[in-house]
Amino acid sequence: MSTTESAESAKPSKLPPFDPADPIGIDDLLGPEDLAIRSTVRAWATDRVLPHIAEWYENGELPGIRELARELGSIGALGMSLQGYGCAGATAVQYGLACLELEAADSGIRSLVSVQGSLAMYAIHRFGSEEQKERWLPGMAAGEIIGCFGLTEPDHGSDPAGMRTYAKREPGGTSRSGEAGSGGDWVLSGRKMWITNGSVAGVAVVWAQTDEGIRGFVVPTDTPGFSAPEIKHKWSLRASVTSELVLDEVRLPADAVLPGVIGLRGPLSCLGHARYGIVWGAMGAARASFEAAVDYAKTREQFGRPIGGFQLTQAKLADMAVELHKGILLAHHLGRRMDAGRLRPEQVSFGKLNNVREAIEICRTSRTILGANGISLEYPVMRHATNLESVLTYEGTVEMHQLVLGKALTGLDAFR
Repeated sequence: MSTTESAESAKPSKLPPFDPADPIGIDDLLGPEDLAIRSTVRAWATDRVLPHIAEWYENGELPGIRELARELGSIGALGMSLQGYGCAGATAVQYGLACLELEAADSGIRSLVSVQGSLAMYAIHRFGSEEQKERWLPGMAAGEIIGCFGLTEPDHGSDPAGMRTYAKREPGGTSRSGEAGSGGDWVLSGRKMWITNGSVAGVAVVWAQTDEGIRGFVVPTDTPGFSAPEIKHKWSLRASVTSELVLDEVRLPADAVLPGVIGLRGPLSCLGHARYGIVWGAMGAARASFEAAVDYAKTREQFGRPIGGFQLTQAKLADMAVELHKGILLAHHLGRRMDAGRLRPEQVSFGKLNNVREAIEICRTSRTILGANGISLEYPVMRHATNLESVLTYEGTVEMHQLVLGKALTGLDAFR
């Protein structure tokens, strides 16, 4: 047999059909459990979010958030990749798939899940005491307790090291159980800004300056001196609860501090975990906008035929498909590195920088295909585009991620 004949015989007899929803066959990377989790989250979002999201967005509210949280808990979406304490123990890829499906519905829903699981729960799971984990994590995983994460301040966003929220240690004091503590009570004072879930949270993980350095504190939100006024009049993430946290001499027992970390390494590691979910989630918003553009292009007629039959429209659709699926492939790659324990912070910055930027461009291009109809809430495109304007800058602005990569590439620090 010749080499040519051998090569021909090794070829499959029939190629699989082209799938417009998966043009490069990324689903080949997924196993049955991955597909099942994606299907479960997609079905939940289709049933519980999509029929109502335009109204919620228009009204600037997320009604029934506590019930939504419990439902998300019932499908294992809260603290999804954490182990034990009622958490699902899913892989990083599976968590990413869930983020993609949730953000295909709305960025506000994915933000609810990210802040709950990747920030508040992750901080307690990684840095908390066993008592803190057992007290808070099972209820948070079930969605019975909503959490928030207080790092950003009115005057300190990209530079969290300059935070002014301060925790003062007092002599003596007791533990939360009422026993004599090894140190005195903590008294927290300060403000946090742009906090997702703040006014509906039962617990807040708050980062503050101390004499020892930056520390994290687990703050029950019914503690005297704690308040969380909701921020209204937003043009982005309108179907999301966003609040200010006000800490007016909030007194906490000695064991309210997270014992496992001192310094910025604590909150920054939490942000890295949440940014990973954004890498996936942004592609969900992009996918929903792209699919709306494809459907519209196939049915909208001008000059006697569907606009999808014109070369300029097809060029836009082709370019968007390329960037969308490149972004999804990048998310898969980073997820597998995370599952292998090999994902670096610089690589997460790479993913967030690329995928959010490309997602916004896909939304904008989709809007041009829909024309004037693209600004209507009848279609998801403008809603996703405005949401992504927030996603672009929260948990690290474009410029901050560029500087992270710039330092990694050159070895030179341009932050200061």
